[in-house]
Amino acid sequence: MFQWSKKVVKSVTFNPEIADESLLAQVESYLEAQPEKTFSDLCKQALWQALCVPESVRPSPNTATSPTEHQISELQRQIADLEERFFAKESNRLQTMESQILQLTQQVAQLAIMVSQGSSTQNSTSPLPTVEVVNNTVSTPDPAPQEVDPVISRLSQFLDDF
Repeated sequence: MFQWSKKVVKSVTFNPEIADESLLAQVESYLEAQPEKTFSDLCKQALWQALCVPESVRPSPNTATSPTEHQISELQRQIADLEERFFAKESNRLQTMESQILQLTQQVAQLAIMVSQGSSTQNSTSPLPTVEVVNNTVSTPDPAPQEVDPVISRLSQFLDDF
């Protein structure tokens, strides 16, 4: 008597003929519709039917694929869905950060232009204008000095002497 090992692998060959190609297409569509089934399960089911084995001797459909295999495939699907959502969220965050970096780069370039223009038009003794960045807007103080009241100017002389 022929002794098989615990797990035997047999191959099925599909030739490039119309009949085999249509059978292969049917197999693929059947397996897509029932993702818990494998090609091996389908072959075994067909062999049971082809060999006219009575239903009472056949294994139940639940034992054909163990519950752990089904759980594993379900978990793999859930992990794939989670990864897809996570990567989509992270991609969105990355795009937001890239746009913010671009805005900051443009603001720094504007500031550099303003500083270089300001330093070329001012005396060497006058300080550079200060620049404030608030909520993505650039504002600079008025470079023209404000007029000082003459009365305050005279009074400040007395305070200095005092």
